Order: sequence, then C-alpha cells, then structure tokens
Amino acid sequence: MSTKENYELAKKAYEKWGINVDEVIETLKNISISVHCWQGDDIGGFEVNPKELSGGISVTGNYPGKATTPEELRADLEKALSLIPGKHRVNLHAIYAETNGEVVERDQLEPKHFENWVKWAKENGLGLDYNPTLFSHPKADDGLTLSHPNEEIREFWINHCIGSRKIGEYFGKELGTPALTNIWIPDGYKDIPSDRLTPRKRLKESLDKIFAVDVDERFNLDAVESKVFGIGSESYVVGSHEFYLNYAMKNEKLCLLDTGHYHPTETVSNKISSMLLFSEKLALHVSRPVRWDSDHVVILDDELKEIALEIVRNDALDRVIIGLDFFDASINRVAAWTIGTRNMIKALLYAMLVPNEYLKQLQEEGNFTERLALMEEFKTYPFGAVWDFYCEKMGAPVKESWLEEVKAYEQEVLLKR
Repeated sequence: MSTKENYELAKKAYEKWGINVDEVIETLKNISISVHCWQGDDIGGFEVNPKELSGGISVTGNYPGKATTPEELRADLEKALSLIPGKHRVNLHAIYAETNGEVVERDQLEPKHFENWVKWAKENGLGLDYNPTLFSHPKADDGLTLSHPNEEIREFWINHCIGSRKIGEYFGKELGTPALTNIWIPDGYKDIPSDRLTPRKRLKESLDKIFAVDVDERFNLDAVESKVFGIGSESYVVGSHEFYLNYAMKNEKLCLLDTGHYHPTETVSNKISSMLLFSEKLALHVSRPVRWDSDHVVILDDELKEIALEIVRNDALDRVIIGLDFFDASINRVAAWTIGTRNMIKALLYAMLVPNEYLKQLQEEGNFTERLALMEEFKTYPFGAVWDFYCEKMGAPVKESWLEEVKAYEQEVLLKR
C-alpha cells in the first residue's frame, strides 16, 4: 500500500478515540526545534586561535568529514535540515563568530561577527538562538568564570554575556523571531568545597550585572542552565538546579533544563509540569546521557516520549522552547543531526496521537486499570504510518530513505575534506 493509504487506515484507528489526525499534522508543521550547530564540528568553533575543549566537555570519535569552516558547517546543516520535516531553528555558540582572520576576544564580539549567519538564516527561513561560550578559554582554565574570585576575570565574562544578549537581540530583530540566549557556565570544584555560599553570591552578582543591561524581550529571551556535576567539578557546581531555579523565578528569566544535567534517577519529564505551574515559558536542551552527561544522539526512548507527552498533554507546545544538545564524533555528523531531530519530532507526534484528555479523566475517576491498559496499547498504534505521511507531505524522506542521501553526501562532500 502507498504511504497515503497507510495513513488513511491509521487515521481511522485514531479517530475512534476522537483524535483528528489531520489537525495533529497541521499543528506539528508549526513546531520548530532548535538544532545545535556544534554537532557538525565537535564544538570546535572558528576562533582564530582555537582552544582545546575544557569545562568538563568531551567529544570522542574521529569520523571523517568534520566541518572546519563556516561554509562547510552551514552546508552540512542545510543537508541535515533538508532531511528533517518542518521549519526549524539553528542554535549557535559565541565561538562560531566569523572575524575574517582577526583576533577578537569574546568580550568584544558584536552582531557584525554573525552577519553571515543571519544572511544564511534569512535565505533558509530559519530562526537563530545563541549561547555565550564560557569554556575552552584561558580565562576559564581553573574552572571558574562568572563566580571567579578575581574581579577582572569576572568582568571579562560579564561583558561577554552582555554582548551575547545584544547579539541575540540582533538575531531576533533581523529574523522576526526572538532568539533564546542561554547562559551555561562550568564553574565548580573537583573536591569538597569549604565554602559553597560565596561563589554563588558572586554568580548572583554577575548575573544581576548582566541582566541589568536593557535588551528588548520582543527580540531576545534570556535563559539560565544548571548542571549537577561535570568532569573537574564532581563535588560542587556553583550553578546548581536550585540556584538557577530560584534565580529564574525571582528575576523572570527562563530556566533551561538539560536532560543530561541531573542525577541518573532524575528525569526532566517529571519536572515539566511543576515548572509550567510557575513559569510562563520553559526551555529544554534535549540530550541522551549514558551513565553521565555524555550527550549521546537523541533516540526515541521512553524518556523522550515522556518529555513530549508532558508538553502535549499540558497544552504547552507554545510555552516550551525545545532545543537539542548532543555531539557524537564517532558517527556521520549529518546523520546524527538527522536522527536526533527526527526523533524529537516523532516523539511530539506520538504524544499528540494519544487520547490524553480521556486518560486524564480515567485517572481522576481512579480507573487505573483502564488507564494502564490504554497507555500500553497506544504504544503499538500505527503512529509510524502517520509519521511517514507527514514526512512525505513536508517533502522530507520517508522511513530510512534519508540514509541514502547522507551516504551520497558523505562520498561527494565529506570524504573530500
């Protein structure tokens, strides 16, 4: 049978439960995922004097074809985005500035250093998001940045973050969609600290200075991102979940939850409903930790489905900003983007094809038997047929046919670098 015929059969199965599949597809078309640029070059960036990765970040693997220029990275992104249904966004770090061979320190970066990215985004109908880069730099070598006891080093990073917010504002003005500018720092200690409070006081003061500079919220949204531990900060992280949750609430900033930044038994899906009760918007970095914050490519596992279900069943598709954050240099990088982003969209589709309101009703009535039975049965409902039809409708490859395009691109482009 054709993709369309399979779709029509699937529709009938879902319509029995009052699910309008055509409406679901129209909704899905308008959801944008923020695709992280750093999967394409192993977080190398384009600084004139590049630094080795630091801040507890590690990329393993040496698969051929890594992007080494902005043009290569943008071409690879274009290829990946052509294989992913829908219109999406691209998330940049400060180290992806283009300075035409001139050494420009991070606290001196300006919108002009991202003009090529904005031009490219306009040509491709994309939004852009942004992150200051507070790692892989001599002024972050001892593992401290915005909480550093040295005032001069703190000021350097404060100015970098202020400039980053202005760059985000520039993106929003130029592209007609607000940029999410997210601050993550690696600050912490390897061994048990004798004073946990003072570094956090300095971080709070630094953030206060950063956000005291007026930036138009119509064009830039500010977010702060926590972490439970990192390599080199195993015993103490200054910017903990509790710190940033309180800071974001008090200062009306977005709290960004990274799925790899919590203890192994914690799940971000379980946090979403609580966050939505007290925040107008919430931001996510979706990754896949394996034993630690190892940022594996996102797969369609139970936690990804549960994250999507929490967003959909709580009517929060317009309140949760979804970005991705993984990097794997052991596989084809274009394939990594394609697999991870398609899976995020698949999870949202899966969540929209569940009779969420009826399941809520069953829970309120205490009918846990039927609730469990239906939640399990819907796992094998034909959502794959709906996904295939959606891909075809959006001009994206159906099923695994995208892999042939990636293989051809590898032979024609990546292996010749």
